[in-house]
Amino acid sequence: MSEAFDRWNALKKSAREGGGSDRVQKHRAGGKLTARERLETFFDAGTFTEIDAFVTHRVHTFGLENRKVPGDGVVTGWGEVDGRPVCAFAQDATVFGGALGEAHAMKIVKIMETARKAGVPIVGLNDSGGARIQEGVMSLGGYGEVFFRNVALSGVVPQLSLVLGPCAGGAVYSPAITDFVIMARGTAQMFITGPDVIRAVTGEEVTFDQLGGADTHASVSGVSHLTATSDADALALARRLLSYLPLNNLEEPPVAPTSAPTEGVAHELARVVPEDSNLPYDTHAVIERVVDVGSFFEIHAAWAANIVVGFARLDGRPIGVVANNPAVLAGTLDIPASVKAARFVRFCDAFNIPLVTFVDVPGFLPGTAQEYGGIIRHGAKLLYAYAEATVPMMTVIVRKAYGGAYDVMCSKHLGGDLNLAWPTAEIAVMGPEGAVNILFRREIEGAPAAERAAVRAKYIAEYRGEFLNPYLAAERGYIDDVIDPSETRARLVAGLKLLATKRDDRPARKHGNIPL
Repeated sequence: MSEAFDRWNALKKSAREGGGSDRVQKHRAGGKLTARERLETFFDAGTFTEIDAFVTHRVHTFGLENRKVPGDGVVTGWGEVDGRPVCAFAQDATVFGGALGEAHAMKIVKIMETARKAGVPIVGLNDSGGARIQEGVMSLGGYGEVFFRNVALSGVVPQLSLVLGPCAGGAVYSPAITDFVIMARGTAQMFITGPDVIRAVTGEEVTFDQLGGADTHASVSGVSHLTATSDADALALARRLLSYLPLNNLEEPPVAPTSAPTEGVAHELARVVPEDSNLPYDTHAVIERVVDVGSFFEIHAAWAANIVVGFARLDGRPIGVVANNPAVLAGTLDIPASVKAARFVRFCDAFNIPLVTFVDVPGFLPGTAQEYGGIIRHGAKLLYAYAEATVPMMTVIVRKAYGGAYDVMCSKHLGGDLNLAWPTAEIAVMGPEGAVNILFRREIEGAPAAERAAVRAKYIAEYRGEFLNPYLAAERGYIDDVIDPSETRARLVAGLKLLATKRDDRPARKHGNIPL
């Protein structure tokens, strides 16, 4: 009996030690937590249950026959986050550099299947050099099995990826398929091919961080949704993100105690938006005066900042917020903004999170770069996402809603349930200057040169008075009501209560064909 326990203790000790004290020490010296430390930090204290601690790589593995390590470089199991169950895996970079082999992949697939059956989120703590070269095609097959589960679980349970070290080659595709990517600045990188390969093929000189660091993917590529300052910060961000999400697609998001802004804050809304419709303002000032105090959690803040997306609470209930931001590119919709918002809308729809949209958009960004880049196709993604959504959707037109962008930003025509407008709303085919140049070009050109400016100004004033208001839309029921800005929160709270039981049937089909 003692021999059995001695062997058990030795194997458990070997599993806890990972790649050995030297590798662990080097890992920590780089400012990183070990795989088990990450899991213990992520989960509520004392709730983590590990599985498959004794799994090792296959005996046939080329060149590693005598280097078997219990756990095979990944720790898997489940625990609780704020008292709710979550499954997770953490790659151990001290064991074979965290490289994925057949058994390593099997462990990840197993915990993903557990998450699917239990109907709970799956969180991956990624720190891997990619495929384990010694295992050849078995390693590649392992990645394929993980990717297949990522797709199978998409829209079923939330999937979060924390990139806490280098992820290269095939290692980047699993995070890319998941719902949210969080990267740790200074230690995390993601790239298909590294700087050495790029230098050899293209002659370009680039560092690891420039190529695939956290800031690059947060602001340039848009691959990363949130940037952390450390492992601990990344884990805290993941915990906060989960607090807005249901466990699965059949549950409602968790409700928290409400924290309403003061009455004075509501009355500040009218002063946030400048009277001159050409002046910019930051849409965060609107959002934060409407939602529960301190509840707004922005996603993709550094990428496509002309549109703002994030989670918040309204009367304690989680919502998804989408808002044009006139402080950046005048709030126009361009390719990155359209893709960013469409992806967020579809996530919220998949997981029963109501949507609130704040509109101040002068249209789509003009230019050859946008047209050649496919703004038609990419802009259609956002249109498609809203039209496809069946969750409660409420829209507030704050100021401009011009042209096709009016339709795209969750208009009544795309399925908006409650569409409100402030008196400052300007709903029209285009802005006054462009409209007057088209409608009254002959009259302006026919006037004496000295009077043309005055004639043009007269027509602009007439156009503003006739068309740049919310009342034509309200007359036709496209806007449900024109409200005082100070009423915004109250009206949205009332709408959310009514729409909590919304059911919207759509024609049966396998799936739609979004213009990807």
